[in-house]
Amino acid sequence: MVPTVALARRMERAGADAVIAEGTEAGGHIGELTTMALVPQVADAVNIPVIAAGGIADARGVSAALMLGAEGVQLGTIFICAQESPAHPDYKQLVLDAKDTDTVVTGRANGHPVRSLKNKFTRRILEMEKADAGFEAIENATVGSYRKAVQDGNMEEGTFMSGQIAGMVKEIQPAAKIVGDLMASTEEYLKTFTEKRGITLG
Repeated sequence: MVPTVALARRMERAGADAVIAEGTEAGGHIGELTTMALVPQVADAVNIPVIAAGGIADARGVSAALMLGAEGVQLGTIFICAQESPAHPDYKQLVLDAKDTDTVVTGRANGHPVRSLKNKFTRRILEMEKADAGFEAIENATVGSYRKAVQDGNMEEGTFMSGQIAGMVKEIQPAAKIVGDLMASTEEYLKTFTEKRGITLG
């Protein structure tokens, strides 16, 4: 998983078979570059397959990633709401209820940015960062917070990691249906897109 071209090149030199170029739209630990800006630059910089991640939830996102030079995609947030996901039901409901502006990034102050859904805990961490509480104090406050979200659905002390596409996730479905529908809709989307424009795909 790489957030920059430099790191992608380093991973290629180290023998990686592929890299996941993850944009800042993703949930969890993130970099600063957007998927739209990062993926084509990484694709141009390395000779191994590039997988796109960050802000992808439907056929349009998958198609865009392919047009940017990716060989495939990685999705995270949409699978929080898979039936098989071990995430607490309250975690899943937060994603289902989310709007486009319901994620926030904490950790920029200490160089470890994390995107998650807004709640009391993220507000407290942001207040600590604003008050310059220091790395150790913030680190101590966040230890175990992801487990509290996933396992306990703890709204007071949990970090509910999620990407910016949370607002696009509308239902809980089996993982196989999520993948199957995404593959089928992407094929149909690309077919319709090219036919409308008189483009022939080789």
